[in-house]
Amino acid sequence: MGCTSCASGADGQPKGCKNNGTCGTDGCNKLTVFDWLSNMALPANMTPYTGVEVRFKNGRKHFYQNEDKLSLSIGDVVATHAETGHDIGQVTLTGELVRVQMKKKKENPDATKLPKIYRKASQRDIDVWQGVRDREADIQKRSREIAIRIGLRMKISDVEFQGDASKVIFYYTAEERVDFRELIKEFARTFNSRIEMKQVGFRQEAARLGGIGSCGRELCCSTWLTDFRSVNTSAARYQQLSLNPQKLAGQCGKLKCCLNFELDTYLDALKDFPRSDVKLKTEKGTAVCQKTDIFKGLLWFAYEKEGMNWHELDLDKVNEIIAINKKGNTVTSLEEYVEEVKIDTTELFNNVVGQDSLTRFDAPKGQRNKKKRNNRKRKPATAGASEDKGGRPPRNRNNQNGKSTGGKTSGSGIANKKPNNNRNRNRNTSK
Repeated sequence: MGCTSCASGADGQPKGCKNNGTCGTDGCNKLTVFDWLSNMALPANMTPYTGVEVRFKNGRKHFYQNEDKLSLSIGDVVATHAETGHDIGQVTLTGELVRVQMKKKKENPDATKLPKIYRKASQRDIDVWQGVRDREADIQKRSREIAIRIGLRMKISDVEFQGDASKVIFYYTAEERVDFRELIKEFARTFNSRIEMKQVGFRQEAARLGGIGSCGRELCCSTWLTDFRSVNTSAARYQQLSLNPQKLAGQCGKLKCCLNFELDTYLDALKDFPRSDVKLKTEKGTAVCQKTDIFKGLLWFAYEKEGMNWHELDLDKVNEIIAINKKGNTVTSLEEYVEEVKIDTTELFNNVVGQDSLTRFDAPKGQRNKKKRNNRKRKPATAGASEDKGGRPPRNRNNQNGKSTGGKTSGSGIANKKPNNNRNRNRNTSK
């Protein structure tokens, strides 16, 4: 029991969890509830509520009665009543807030009618519980092989042992009705235990297994969402989303539950908007709505014969034109109601030090070649460097015959000689 990948736990959370029991792993508490009444004292004439909320594998929760008034706190492992034997679970909520949770889930808050908690789990109970939990993955694999061999069209998504290892619960999903009477007999012979089959929906399956959504966070159904409302494609239409099933479907294969989160906001904003099939009658022609921007309050209309030329109109202007059309009149054209968009010229970002350049750390292209040329100039001449790589003699200003080969030549091929400054200097000194 507990998170093997976590470091340390917080107060009231399982040991070994550094995420306060919300990391979603097997040892942490899924669907946790913040006890905001824990620091408040009850009135003197009010008796403490004896109901306790206990969580089992993968977010399965039930309410029990603390008949013996055990000192229980969040995270304690307890042995609870079951149909046959006992079950092992973790306490997730105690006190008066349990009554509030039961009313929210429409259960009878009378604690005397609840099954009771036997005791705090002993070390032997925990050892047996951990032993059967380690067998669940292997049993799930074998059960799937048996279902495929029998030929049943069903998917066994999860397996859960009862705490005393007296019963195994198989959770499965199926699109059609499944006759699994032969399957139960095969399971009973193979696993030597009482078998219980529970069919769950695809959303409940995703909630039990958990995962990461397209938003990058844990699935809402496995962390905090408890009621699964129906989601229709009209929710995507109201929010002007493309009806792409690959983007609108979640891990369960159904439409994402988050499509309902902002639906009320869009519906409130659409109350002032005209219907999408409304047409504006003008002297220039009939205009049809092409696009709407709900939160900016803008609509784009185009004449039926000029579908490519869109005119941006404000919502108030559109309602004004519709009111004129209802009276039997027509406006001159849409261009009279188009307002010029004022472009904000204020500079939001000023590049002072060039930090937005992606190549600011790259070396200039010509710097490497310049270094090579400088190294060649500084390199001293050696005795064996009289010839270049091609075997040709180096270019000297004067060759052995006294003729210049590097300077300019005259028309006869004889190089022009520079005057000797030393000879002129000696003449001036002798004078």
